[in-house]
Amino acid sequence: MNHFEYKDDELYCEGVSLAKIAEECGTPAYVYSHATFTRHFQVFDEALASVPHLICFSVKANSNIAILNLLGSLGCGADIVSGGELVRALRAGIAADKIVFSGVGKTAEEMRSALEAGILSFNVESVAELELLNTVAGEVGKMAPVSLRINPDVDAKTHPYISTGLQKNKFGIPWTRAEESYQRAAEMAHIEVKGVDCHIGSQLVDTKPFVAASEKLAILVDSLFEQGIPITHLDVGGGLGIRYSEPGEDEPPSPASYGEALLGPLTCLRKHNIKLLCEPGRVIAGNAGVLLTKVLYCKESEVKKFAITDAAFNDLMRPSLYDAYHPIRPVAKHADREMIVSDVVGPICESGDFFARDRDLVEVRAGELLSIGSAGAYGFSMSSNYNSRPRACEILVKGSDYHVIRKRETVEQMLENESIPEL
Repeated sequence: MNHFEYKDDELYCEGVSLAKIAEECGTPAYVYSHATFTRHFQVFDEALASVPHLICFSVKANSNIAILNLLGSLGCGADIVSGGELVRALRAGIAADKIVFSGVGKTAEEMRSALEAGILSFNVESVAELELLNTVAGEVGKMAPVSLRINPDVDAKTHPYISTGLQKNKFGIPWTRAEESYQRAAEMAHIEVKGVDCHIGSQLVDTKPFVAASEKLAILVDSLFEQGIPITHLDVGGGLGIRYSEPGEDEPPSPASYGEALLGPLTCLRKHNIKLLCEPGRVIAGNAGVLLTKVLYCKESEVKKFAITDAAFNDLMRPSLYDAYHPIRPVAKHADREMIVSDVVGPICESGDFFARDRDLVEVRAGELLSIGSAGAYGFSMSSNYNSRPRACEILVKGSDYHVIRKRETVEQMLENESIPEL
């Protein structure tokens, strides 16, 4: 469920008309629903209520500090993958002891900052990283809390660009080397083994891969305790998908179904009195946001019809990068107009600059507004300045009010870090 609905043939976010936002804030603009973020977090939280747990929102999905602050106020932690995301999470008010640090390429400087902040755990992805972290922790006089990210070699059946749990992927420590890596970590002077971590991929629409990974993790946890390496938490990552396409197509499991499937094999949680951690992103943020855009021109060739918008793939690159489907709706309904097959494209000089191809849409005209749905995750956070285009503004709607949580970027702001040297 989300809170983007038509009222009297006009699309609203909660109690605010998207047309009003476009008129007062311009386009393109990302628009988020406070009520949808809240509901999605609470539903996910309830799905895990039978065990002690901590939800660490995947900051890379949506890193705006207002969104992080909202989720933090609900009790959410953060899963970060960079020093910049650490600063964002802390500035948003998320406590350091609710932050886990993932990613295959942490630098010594990032490690140092996270140690000094006092984060909950580093999700270590290689023995080489473990050795560097041990050295850095020794230099700052701290013990580094560590979970090893174990790659269970489970096929998530998702897009190859967002698959992370196979042997051929760059992520994690191979399953066959898990126990020896834990033994090595336990022997290091400045490493404190805290947990086990796993993440097999994103946009999963079936619970079977989660079950397969959980079964392996449960075996590993029991084995670690037998070897005298007790842990305090098990981090199962994120990856639960959302529905991007039309109802009935690629229908993902509900959070309740996910929780039931995930917890079934994890008898080790109660057996060893350990906490469950998870790192959802898309399932909380995806359908809580839309990209609002204006049609600039309508164009027709001998074989195609195009709606050319003021948003482009620098604003939302998922369709071009993943050939991803995002629902598109007119902000103003026009029941008297025909359905046509059209491409919705941006103004950038690339054939890959599109939001939809050969899509059945109500006929739209220049000057009218479109809402590109399911854009709350990996939308603005993946945007760029390609073609020297300023990035869009971000709007958070709560009830009948809206707030600009990121101002529209200006060309001057894009250029402020550049200079012409005197040669």
